[in-house]
Amino acid sequence: MEIVYVYVKKRSEFGKQCNFSDRQAELHIDIPPNPELAEQFMERNPVDTGIQCSTSMSEHEANTERFEMETRGVNHVEGGWPKDVNPLELEQTIRFRKKVEKDENYINTIMQLGLIMEHCVKQNNAIDIYQEYFDDEDAVEVTEEAPSAKTINVFRDPQEIKRSATHLSWHPDGNRKLAVAYSCLNFQRAPEGMSHDSYIWDLGEGRTGSGRDSRREGPGQEGWEEPSSPLVTLEYNPKDSHVLLGGCYNGQIACWDTRKGSLVAELSTIEFSHRDPVYGTIWLQSKTGTECFSASTDGQVMWWDIRKLSEPTEVVIMDITRKEQLQNALGAISLEFESTLPTKFMVGTEQGIVISCNRKAKTQAEKIVCTFPGHHGPVYALQRNPFYPKNFLTVGDWTARIWSEESRESSIMWTKYHMAYLSDGAWSPVRPAVFFTTKMDGTLDIWDFVFKQCDPALSLKIFERETRREKILEARHREMRLKEKGKAEGREEEPREEEVSINLEELVAKAEEEFFNVIYSEMKRKETEALRKPTEVRAWGGARMGGGKAWH
Repeated sequence: MEIVYVYVKKRSEFGKQCNFSDRQAELHIDIPPNPELAEQFMERNPVDTGIQCSTSMSEHEANTERFEMETRGVNHVEGGWPKDVNPLELEQTIRFRKKVEKDENYINTIMQLGLIMEHCVKQNNAIDIYQEYFDDEDAVEVTEEAPSAKTINVFRDPQEIKRSATHLSWHPDGNRKLAVAYSCLNFQRAPEGMSHDSYIWDLGEGRTGSGRDSRREGPGQEGWEEPSSPLVTLEYNPKDSHVLLGGCYNGQIACWDTRKGSLVAELSTIEFSHRDPVYGTIWLQSKTGTECFSASTDGQVMWWDIRKLSEPTEVVIMDITRKEQLQNALGAISLEFESTLPTKFMVGTEQGIVISCNRKAKTQAEKIVCTFPGHHGPVYALQRNPFYPKNFLTVGDWTARIWSEESRESSIMWTKYHMAYLSDGAWSPVRPAVFFTTKMDGTLDIWDFVFKQCDPALSLKIFERETRREKILEARHREMRLKEKGKAEGREEEPREEEVSINLEELVAKAEEEFFNVIYSEMKRKETEALRKPTEVRAWGGARMGGGKAWH
């Protein structure tokens, strides 16, 4: 059988492009039901049928028109000149330009053309969203190892009456030593006989410098001259590591030279000093390396020259109303000065406001440039980012915030509100996105905003770990004494089973229970005292708020 197909189309229509278009539905055939076929079906009961719980929808597709592009070259030549003007003749072109510029429609025409040209220029300057900005940057190595930390050494207050470590200052050359200021910041609550000594710890040897029993050096050595008030702050001079600057609880400024022993080299007079404790001291970038700042809750920031501490060289009143009235001044808690920005310094106040100042301004009112309100309580820490100085970190109330000088309305980043009060914070000197914060419950938090924004990358419970460590060491020491006693008596008696097998879990649980009981009782005591003496809280609230900065 021969299969033959007859083409009924014209030869010109072969291979023609198909054109698709939308049109209404058409009925091609209608098949009515056949009753005879119904007899052949069998009914089932019950019937299980899978169904889809979604609306039935029909899908329509249409092809879009193809956009074709091609590149063509254009030859630009100078034109627009009349026939009677030769563009090669300079005099003729100048004469024609002057004639056109005198025309009344010339300015309107130029303005209209300028808008069109400006639009084209803006299009050319638009940002390329596909541009790779970090092709030359090395890839950051991300390790899967979980962050961790360990205790290298513990430096305890050698005095019998323990005090809070209110300020730390690292030695500028290699961080080999650490200067620590010790004091009690509770107003009129210092125990009788409490020492005024502060110490310089040698981190390499795990002990203090040369001296008598405890090998101490620097301010506060026994039997030598010392300030009449405990130190609240203590700062190394970045240019001369032998010089230290201290702020006293009674408002005085003191200076030491460790090459001359622990004798006070310079001490400010009472009448020209602060009226409240000096919560902040900082060295300035100067040719002599002898200029410094000091801040106190009395609302004053003072300039000093340590070569002459009898009186300050200048005083700035922290009155943001610029009326220079001390009764309206905000109490200063923290200071910040960056050597790369020599004309600026910042002050953190106990009212939660950060004040940016200009130290080169001629008048007192011009020295206060702007303010950054963002905390509900004192700003205990204020520090610029060492890699991006226009960004700075503030720590206060229950949160830490990161600010930019270009945005004064609000901070650009902040941590969540914690259950415990934050007491201090600092940037990492090696990584720009890492900073540290401490809380009143004894927790040290390490934040890394590159990898984690909502929670800290690592949290260390300092109080809990130290308490657990001491309990375990005491139990171990008691076990060794029992064994030594048995050997000395010549009878190697095995200690009782409950003394030898130390249950670490029970010790940890007991240590945690004792720790939280102490915290709970201390909070109850403070609440009771606050209810009994409301007048004292109002009178000395500023001085007591400063106690939160202590590091335990």
